[in-house]
Parts: sequence; C-alpha cells; structure tokens
Amino acid sequence: MLKAVICGAVVFPGLYYTFRKILKSALTHWSDGDVVLVSERLVSAIHAVVSTASGVIVVTSCRDVIYDSHWLVNGFALFGAPYMAHDIYAMYQSYFHNRKGKDPSRAPSGHSLQTVRDFLLKDWMMVLHHLTLLLVYLPIVLFFRGGLGDFFIGCLFIAEFSTPFVSLGRILIQLGLDNTMLHKINGAIVLLSFFTCRICIFPFMYWMYGRRFGIPLHRAPFHLSLHCNLGNLLILTPQIYWFTLLLKKAKRLYLRQKRGPGEGHKDRPKTD
Repeated sequence: MLKAVICGAVVFPGLYYTFRKILKSALTHWSDGDVVLVSERLVSAIHAVVSTASGVIVVTSCRDVIYDSHWLVNGFALFGAPYMAHDIYAMYQSYFHNRKGKDPSRAPSGHSLQTVRDFLLKDWMMVLHHLTLLLVYLPIVLFFRGGLGDFFIGCLFIAEFSTPFVSLGRILIQLGLDNTMLHKINGAIVLLSFFTCRICIFPFMYWMYGRRFGIPLHRAPFHLSLHCNLGNLLILTPQIYWFTLLLKKAKRLYLRQKRGPGEGHKDRPKTD
C-alpha cells in the first residue's frame, strides 16, 4: 500500500514540474499562467488515461459484479490518491498565475491566505469534489466495503474517460486553435464521452446490479442501502452540473461561430 502511494506522490508532481520546465523552455512567449494551465491539463489527462485503463481491466475481469475482486482496485486507488491532493495545488497555481497575468496591477504580489480564500471561493466545487474522493471515498474503497463490488469501483474509474478530451479542448484554445475542425470534433467527443461515462454509467451500474439479483432497473435502488444510493448521488450531482456547463459552452461557441469571429473566449469549465 505504501509503495503505491509513494509512487503516485512522485509520478504526478514529477510530471507536472517536468511539463512546466519543458513548456517554459520550448514556448518562451507563453506566460507562467499559460505554462501552469497546460501542465496541469496534461497531468490530468495522464491520470485519466491510467484510471480508464485500470477501470476497463477491472470491469472486464469481474464476472460476478458483487464478489469478484481485482488487485488494481486498491492499487490504483492508492496510486491515484496523491493526484487528488496535487491537482488542488496545481489548480491553485493556475488560478494564481492567471489572475496575475490578467491584471498585474490588482493581482497579489505573492501567495497569501486571501489568495487561497479567493481560489477556494472560485473553484469550491472542484476542490470539494477532490477532497470528498480523497477523504471519504478512498477510505470506503480501501477499508469499509469489505472487498465487495470491485466491478462498480472499476466503472467509476472509467468515468475519467472524458477528461483527456476536456483537457485537449482547453489546450487547443490555449494554442489558438479553437476555430479549427479538430476543436469542433473534440468538443463533440467531450459531450458524448462525458454524458456516457460520467452520467449514463450510474444507470448502467444499477442495471448490472439488478441483473445480478434478477430485479428490474427501476427496483435496483430500493434493493440497495441508503448510504450506497446517497454516495452515488453525491458523485452524480456535480457531473450533471458540469455537463450543463459544457452544454452552455458548446452553445456559446456555436452561436459565436455563426456570428463570425470577434467575440472573446471564455474558459472551458474544469471537469476532473
């Protein structure tokens, strides 16, 4: 267990600082905010790829959705835990440098409690999401579920499938390629993959659970304990909120392209 945590604590911050160094050297015209933002997105995409691959392996290996187990569940949960803590730090760095770059006269000269407070107020939902996964769901996965339901944990790992496309979209905007066909195709993939893997995955898990016990989908939630349903709801609710933000963003881009260039860009909402 300790080896997996240490490995994650080395890999994700190591990748982040490596990307920062490479981008700063290769793209000297980029600001610190640009470098930090893209570095954060690249690390997020790598974490998501590993998460999705782990989830696919677990899901395809578990024939019995309740009792079958796979070592990757605990292994990746421990390996990925440091990423959650690191990403909060990386988001703060991105917020700090971008605020400094947009209005240097009003931006803080250094880090302070006020800067941290402003960051937490701005990105409170993402920070809360990360902390909940780290402080609530991680102990449940490791200690309190009794080794049951590895299949469903694998499904939650697969939910990260959309993240690399979200990150790619933000990087394309950073490179000034937001009016290209690549960005449009990627945007469609973001909406489809997010809806499928972060929202539809929950009815799928209930359906698989009901299939295991021979009960229909609409009765599956009533066959589960209250805390299981509440846990799923706590994860699903922010996904629905972020999906609505993605839809609004897609609508703005579509209307802007119909009117033609000239409207300012707005940041794509961050989704884990």
